[in-house]
Amino acid sequence: MLTNQQAQDLAVQAIERARRTGADAADAVYAADTALDVSVRLGALEDVGRSESAELGLRVFVGKRTASVSSSDLSEDALGALVERAVAMAREAPEDAYAGLAPAERLLHGAPPQLDLDDGGEASPAELREMALAAEDAARAVPGVTNSEGGGASASRSLWALATSHGFAAAYTATGYGCSASVLAGEGGAMQRDYDHHAARHRRLLDDPATIGRRAGERAAARAGAGTLASGAMPVVFEPRVGSSLVGHLIGAIAGPAITRGTSFLQDALGTEVFAPGVTIADDPHRPHGLRSRPFDGEGLPVSPTEFVSAGLLETWLLDSASARQLGLEPTGHASRGINGSPSVSTSNLYMAAGTVPPETLIGEIEHGVYVTELIGMGVNGVTGDYSRGAAGFRIEGGRIAGPVSEFTIAGNLKDMFRALTPANDLVFRYGSNVPTIRIDGMTIAGA
Repeated sequence: MLTNQQAQDLAVQAIERARRTGADAADAVYAADTALDVSVRLGALEDVGRSESAELGLRVFVGKRTASVSSSDLSEDALGALVERAVAMAREAPEDAYAGLAPAERLLHGAPPQLDLDDGGEASPAELREMALAAEDAARAVPGVTNSEGGGASASRSLWALATSHGFAAAYTATGYGCSASVLAGEGGAMQRDYDHHAARHRRLLDDPATIGRRAGERAAARAGAGTLASGAMPVVFEPRVGSSLVGHLIGAIAGPAITRGTSFLQDALGTEVFAPGVTIADDPHRPHGLRSRPFDGEGLPVSPTEFVSAGLLETWLLDSASARQLGLEPTGHASRGINGSPSVSTSNLYMAAGTVPPETLIGEIEHGVYVTELIGMGVNGVTGDYSRGAAGFRIEGGRIAGPVSEFTIAGNLKDMFRALTPANDLVFRYGSNVPTIRIDGMTIAGA
């Protein structure tokens, strides 16, 4: 893998060639990745996989015409051909009034923030195998577990560099480690599956594999022999690991491209109350060794902590440069860039702030309801906000979590769900997107 400086220099070289070949402006990204994955099942090694990739993506502008190309062949001759092809394609492309690089005056200047994303380490196949075995062994040791889908462990290092003809050039690396286990409990038609996993930028921050496995086994065993749920309107409580999907639907609805196309159920909601006053949803790209931390966005703009929803009020859209131009606004530093194509928008370490009520209190106030630990399918309409998903979890009876249930559907409209949402006080930063336990009253349940 190249060094940060070598990767940055390669991206700069590509845009300089593009300018000499006739492009009015250009940007280039270089992405490289090495990854090692090990999986086991029933105590035996099942698979060892290693991957390595390196690719350069180039986007050029000729007036308001643009084209993007990419290549994994980084030789001098291939780079020259790539540039010529990109400029020729741009000259034949249709004009786009909103195309262009991020404004030069908005680019990140000076050294990017140091976010401690690379621990400098690596893991051998033997070490990953021991981690995977430890996770699966702990899961299989839980009473009630009857079979296993396996355990896994992984280690990776990635490098990302971006350069633009407006004068920005920077690169950074990140490591990643993961461990998981997935097992089944029960017999025959009553068999249920569950899992646990954890990922971290630094190996020292990864949960103990045996702890991961034990949680997977306990979750599966608790779901064995799941019954059915009666239909009706009732409160729904979302476990944090599935509740994060709700903020994902919010982000999709406030993304600039959805607003410019008129395809968002929150199209006219900016500056209005979309959640209860106790709800704040924010993004923190500067979180040290965060799973989605980044020192700059996909267009070279500086990034900073942002509250999308503050005390229930929708404060901002997520805008890259193109959608900002179309809306007559400024980009917000949320551009995301792949190797191919134009930037889109994305968040970094997204989270819903903790509320003030313990989860036991949220549940204790419910006479009849359901605690959801798994969501199935993607029945969500981003234009209308209509929401309908299959689910599994546990009944709530008399303020207490009761027996497991499965094969039911929860439904509502996201506008109503957001306003009826109450967060608990148990927020933990564990994933790329994090929420506390969430309660939503008045959802429709379709059960047996």
